[in-house]
Amino acid sequence: MVYVTSDLHGYPLDMFKEILEKVNFSADDFLYILGDVIDRGPDGVRILKWLLSQPNVQLILGNHEMMMLSCDFLFDEITDASIDNLTGSKLISYSVWASNSAQPTLTALSATRNREIQYILDYLRDAPLYELITVNGRDFLLVHSGLGNFSENKKLSEYSDMELLWTRPTLADRYFENITTVFGHTPTVYFGEKYKGKAIATDTWIDIDVGAGLGLTPMLLRLDDMKEFYFG
Repeated sequence: MVYVTSDLHGYPLDMFKEILEKVNFSADDFLYILGDVIDRGPDGVRILKWLLSQPNVQLILGNHEMMMLSCDFLFDEITDASIDNLTGSKLISYSVWASNSAQPTLTALSATRNREIQYILDYLRDAPLYELITVNGRDFLLVHSGLGNFSENKKLSEYSDMELLWTRPTLADRYFENITTVFGHTPTVYFGEKYKGKAIATDTWIDIDVGAGLGLTPMLLRLDDMKEFYFG
């Protein structure tokens, strides 16, 4: 079975493992996480360390992981002094990340051995921006935020990082006719209170960010039969 989830944002790892146990997730299954496992909540770095040892779990890069990578200069030594001495483009990169709830991640990384941090950075550098997969004859595009400036004739390789990582679709937006695009990034409650805690599916895309970063519980979507699993 193939599952997808998104935007864990530091959700407690032990609780997430319990979610996987509830659907009997096993070594024969595969899970895609559509970005943003870090920041906001306390367990983002724990999730990253867990991912390093999970052969059947794939992270699709999110904008928060990209912000972390843009600040890789911090990780030789994360101290108040090293942050205070930042200038120029480094200061801008740090300021952008810090303004997007990076503190829990920075705190956890400051207590992490440098070798582990380098493993994490290498893992993130290798993480894809999207995946095209086929499950039971149905094609899916898995990406963090949707597709900015979408065109049916635009190759996926032509989309910028900004278009793949920071897009905020509207309910009226339409993507590929014959490929279901699955993404997160925009909590579904942003589309209206009636969507709080639930995935939104249109005829061309599905948003599965149900608000773990806002204190709600993540969901799983099983692509084999399109069954949605909720645990809140």
